[in-house]
Formats: sequence, structure tokens, C-alpha cells
Amino acid sequence: MVEIYDAHEQGEIVKKWLRENGSAIVMGLVIAFGGLFGFKQWQSWQENSRQRAATEFEVMDQLLSAGQVDAAMENFQNLQDDFAKSPYTSMAALKMARARIDLNQADLAIGLYRSVMDNGHPKALATVARERLARVLLDLGRADEALQVLNGATEISGFESRFAEVRGDIHYSQGQTDEAAAAYLEALQQLESGVGDRAKLRMKLQALGAELPDDGTES
Repeated sequence: MVEIYDAHEQGEIVKKWLRENGSAIVMGLVIAFGGLFGFKQWQSWQENSRQRAATEFEVMDQLLSAGQVDAAMENFQNLQDDFAKSPYTSMAALKMARARIDLNQADLAIGLYRSVMDNGHPKALATVARERLARVLLDLGRADEALQVLNGATEISGFESRFAEVRGDIHYSQGQTDEAAAAYLEALQQLESGVGDRAKLRMKLQALGAELPDDGTES
């Protein structure tokens, strides 16, 4: 009888607890499942956004390859408006800048490079934009401005050789041959094996009458 009474008493205790706390349990379950479904919905939205951005980029890239720059602008604008922080938008800006240069529209290219340099995602693309901007400015005869752009970089990991070569080109354009040679030598030393044009750097050093390092390659 004691066991039956205990079971009955425990049952009543449980019922009472449920009456007092049942709403909290239901609310907790709603929040838990709502959070789960909300997270999955957010994941789905992210994936859809990536796919849409990728599609806009691919269409733009195809149009640029066909020389249809004006038509490609619509897709580029869509990327800027709807996916401002997407890597696809930064890559699209770099491609659009290249197209503008091919059309002798350097000022438009400069604006695009600056936008990626300041706001590009990921940071590696911002570094690429900085180097390309410096090259364009140098080609336009704006060597001091190009050097200022290069010197404004805070992180160039993986791009040390490219930056050093551009710096060498800037110094060469200013008649600073010793500085140019030092920069080219640095570029050569920073160049990873199998990456970049080692022969071109050695030719630039030769043209300056600089001593070539013995790196196992022919001069």
C-alpha cells in the first residue's frame, strides 16, 4: 500500500508541477525549435545568397569576355547593391577595372581599385587591388602617388615579391637606379619557387648593371 500511495503522491506532485511550469516548458520548446529552424533558415538564406552572387558574377564575367562591358554593368550593379560584402563583388570589381583599362578608361579603373582596396572581402583581394592600383598610377606617370599607395599597405603576406617589383619599377621611373636594383633584388629573393617571372626580374637587374644572385638559374 505504501508503494501505491507513494506512486499516487508522486503522480500528483508531477501533475501539480506541470500545471505550474507547463507553460514555461512549452515556451522553452518553442524557443528551442524556433531557434533551430531559424538557424537552418538563415543557413539556407546564406547559401541562396552565395548562389545568386555567383550567378551574377558568372554572367558578368561572360559578358566582359565577349566585350559587352555596358551589358555587364547591370550584373555588376546588382552585386554592389545586393551583395556588397561578398567576395564575388570584389572579384567582379577587379575584372571590371581590367575591362575599363582595356577601354582606356583608367579613371574608372582607379575608382574600382580604390573601392576594393578600402572595402574588399577577403583582405587578400584588397591587397591585389592595391598592387594593381599602384601599377595603373605608375603607367599614368603618377609615380609618387603609386609609391604612396604601396606604402599604405599594412599587410602584404604572400604578395611581398609583387610589391617589391612594383616599388622597383617606380624607383626606376624616377631615375633612382640604386633603389630600383635593391627593390628588384628583394622581389627576386621573396619570389617563391615556381611562382612569378624570375627571368624578368633578373633581366631588370641586368639592365641596371646590378650583380645577379646565384640562385641556380641562368641569367
